Order: sequence, then structure tokens, then C-alpha cells
Amino acid sequence: MLWGDARSALRALRVNTLRSVLTTLGIVIGVAAIIAMVAVGAGAQERVAEQIRSLGSNLLVVVASTTNLGGVRGGAGKT
Repeated sequence: MLWGDARSALRALRVNTLRSVLTTLGIVIGVAAIIAMVAVGAGAQERVAEQIRSLGSNLLVVVASTTNLGGVRGGAGKT
């Protein structure tokens, strides 16, 4: 049963050569595109981490916030 299925599949590949080649080409291009995008994302992530490390350890960030008292929103920096 399995041997017959494999023979039938190989025959279908041989009969539809162009379709088989184009399908294989599409799969190869798709996998290569995904690998390239993951590599670009990892490179960008490393570059951002490098820029953050270059800022140093003596950086202090102060962010103004708002308060919410009794359903009334206060202005920025009121805390």
C-alpha cells in the first residue's frame, strides 16, 4: 500500500514537471524569506540593545504622570 502510494506520487511529479518545479521554487523562496526576515529582526534588536547599552548606567528617566481622584483626572505632573 505504501509502496504503491509512493510510486503514484513519483509518477505525478514526473508528469507535472513544471508544476513540481514551481512548487519547489515557491517553497524555497518562502523559507529563504522567513530566514532573512528573522535575521534582519535579530540584527535590529541587537543594534537597539547596543545603543541602549551605550547610554551608560547613570541615566535617570523621569516621566510625568496624572492622578485620578474621585473620577476627576488631574493634569500632568500633579502626583
